[in-house]
Amino acid sequence: MRVRALAVRIVNQFLRDKRTLALLFLAPLLILSLMKLVFGGQAISPVIGIMDAPAAFTDKFEQLKADAEIVPYDNYEIAKAALQAGELDAILQAGSGIPELLLEGSDPSVNRAVLLLVQNATQIEGGHTAAVVNYLHGGPDLAPFDSFGPVLIGFFSFFFVFLLAGVSFLRERTSGTLERLLATPIRRSEIVAGYLAGFGIFTLLQATLIAWYSVHVLGLYMAGSIGSMLLINVLLSLTALTLGTLLSSFASSEFQIIQFIPIVIVPQAFFSGLFNMDAMNPWLQKLSLIMPLTYGADAMQGIMLRGEGWSDLQLDVYVLIGFSVLFALMNVVALKKHRRM
Repeated sequence: MRVRALAVRIVNQFLRDKRTLALLFLAPLLILSLMKLVFGGQAISPVIGIMDAPAAFTDKFEQLKADAEIVPYDNYEIAKAALQAGELDAILQAGSGIPELLLEGSDPSVNRAVLLLVQNATQIEGGHTAAVVNYLHGGPDLAPFDSFGPVLIGFFSFFFVFLLAGVSFLRERTSGTLERLLATPIRRSEIVAGYLAGFGIFTLLQATLIAWYSVHVLGLYMAGSIGSMLLINVLLSLTALTLGTLLSSFASSEFQIIQFIPIVIVPQAFFSGLFNMDAMNPWLQKLSLIMPLTYGADAMQGIMLRGEGWSDLQLDVYVLIGFSVLFALMNVVALKKHRRM
């Protein structure tokens, strides 16, 4: 009877906790469905710009159109500008001599796919014409970890700051500290600013440590400025900080903070660049527009792999600042329900 009574009590606790039931039954279905959409999308087809293609292997490229998108160009400078803008994965100058291939270079998996396609296309009548291969970014020694390492830096910065900020702010509420603050004349905006400043010091230290360790200890490929990398990492951590404190207002225990991870953190991992977004359905790719990690990871890859400067990064910077300001303002509103005055 005692065992039965204990089991019944636990069942009743679960039935009263709708969030736990959703985490147990709905969250796995949501994540599996998202994985199906991400990995079951369209095939990845490299986009190759081609110039001066002789008739000898023009037919070869026609046969490969199912595996790649071939874009003809008459002007090399226009083609190179498209390559720098990310519209092309490679440029092939065929000419009458040895073909020359210029790879965009920042994604090793795409590089291998393009090289294989070009190798197949230049096999003419049993012979083989080797192409001279050059790289706009990176190089032949660029490892896969160099490609998705910048995304991991952003993801882990975001994840740990979100988790720690949410739990820490929750403890301020459950311990009564926040309630006592709200009983004073201090403004809600001042409370949010104070907490963000206090947490922000450790956020800055964490971002600095991760940036230094990734480049100088792990030896990740670094083509741009470490200062720009640090700026993006700080902004991404600040966004996670404001989001974590906001969501903690809707949790009553540390376990409920954990329940937000499958809903808030896991989906962002799919849209951060760890998986090639070109393989997703176009309508699914639009979801990335509301994911802060998408902008942070894109900027990190641009800095570390392509050496991008302010003109290329400013949109990502402004969007991350916008997310942080929005979440901070929502924090101010959320504190209103905790004020007893």
